[in-house]
Amino acid sequence: MDEITLKNFRCFREEQTARLAPLTLLVGENSTGKTSFMAMIRALWDVAYGRRAPDFKEEPYDLGSFDEIAHHRGGRGGRAETFEAGFAARRRETRTDRTLKIVTDRPYRFDVEFGRDGAASVPVSRRFSCDDVWIEEALSDDLNWPSPIFWGTPNGDWEGKISVESFLSDSESSRSWPFDVDPGSLKARQGSESPTVEDWELLRRLSQTSEEVREFGHRKPRPYASAPVRSKPQRTYDPAHTTRDPEGDYVPMYFADVFFQDKEKWNELKEALEKFGQESGLFDEISVKSFGRKASEPFQVQVRKFGSRIKGPQRNLIDVGYGVSQVLPIVTELLRDRLFPVVFDYITPPIFLLQQPEVHLHPSAQAALGTLFCQVAKPERQLVVETHSDHLLDRARMDVRDGTTRLKSEDVSILFFERKDLDVRIHSLRIDEEGNIEGAPDGYRKFFLEETARSLWKRQSIGA
Repeated sequence: MDEITLKNFRCFREEQTARLAPLTLLVGENSTGKTSFMAMIRALWDVAYGRRAPDFKEEPYDLGSFDEIAHHRGGRGGRAETFEAGFAARRRETRTDRTLKIVTDRPYRFDVEFGRDGAASVPVSRRFSCDDVWIEEALSDDLNWPSPIFWGTPNGDWEGKISVESFLSDSESSRSWPFDVDPGSLKARQGSESPTVEDWELLRRLSQTSEEVREFGHRKPRPYASAPVRSKPQRTYDPAHTTRDPEGDYVPMYFADVFFQDKEKWNELKEALEKFGQESGLFDEISVKSFGRKASEPFQVQVRKFGSRIKGPQRNLIDVGYGVSQVLPIVTELLRDRLFPVVFDYITPPIFLLQQPEVHLHPSAQAALGTLFCQVAKPERQLVVETHSDHLLDRARMDVRDGTTRLKSEDVSILFFERKDLDVRIHSLRIDEEGNIEGAPDGYRKFFLEETARSLWKRQSIGA
């Protein structure tokens, strides 16, 4: 996704658009909608790529009922009757012509309007557009007749219905574009003439693009969303299924799976984890200690630190700082994708939604996490990170400036969430090649300058 648009969604009243990049950092005060923003990214993915209605109460987000989600203006303004969201993205095509690799970007948009169904928030219309051609469906729970379809080109716009054959050939759960519009149901809108052969061809191309985009979504898993507080470590683990979860409960089991099933892959993962552990100062070595020779036997996860001359003792994960167990799920999720994207029925998520990954980490470990994000982020692996750590943010800026990774300045977006009375404004900030933040509003500069000045004043007063 290249950008997200919101309107009347929780604290976002006015329509506004926020830029996404391979690495997007969400910053701002508490309760300014950063978590809601990430929840909407996942909801839009669900609607766009095949799921009928997203669950706004699904972990790790619980946005509540429609009354908690639709913006409330206060006073006589009341609550919005609907809320809207959408995203812009690019359809990336790659083909090989002898030794030449050609990549083309074709932008498209997907927009959704949500309404009330009892207490739940459900999509009531969706719109797909590309190259000034668009098609929109008014969603309905009425299974007895196809929903109305609206579509348009630069020459005009029309209303119609899906052909009965097309409607009946698709189940309600999987129904998606392309749709065959019934020519007999067609009505011109806003003074438009009847569609020409060219208009029908543009619609056919749009439907084809929509189907290809949908197939892309079906091949990819949903965005991975982490919880702000991860799982508590256990002294001993019993083997279990390694299904991903927001808290990272699966990570020790994933370690055991790789350890027993593929020693070569375990050594790769172990080496990558230890590299981060050393750079962050959290640990120097990580290992799986089995109490048997089979994968079905109980096991422990252990880490240890090295001294200047000797190695320290192996220590159980539960006996070391809480920061280690909190950061391991995040680091493991990113590294397993980077090392071997398809293993043990796992397919790389295209988007990672990470809430406060720096929890319980000291400043140098927070900075090391920023470097890791710069190392793994790329267009097909987007990281959207909610953070309160200026150490993490500053490290990302400096890594771009120093060229320590392949991430360029245009590959980083900083979204500053600023409260204005009862509403929140999202400022899309960029960094230049020197790591400086461009386009920062007064509120952003004031917040960080005041904190810096406070820190310097405290140090000077102590020194005096």
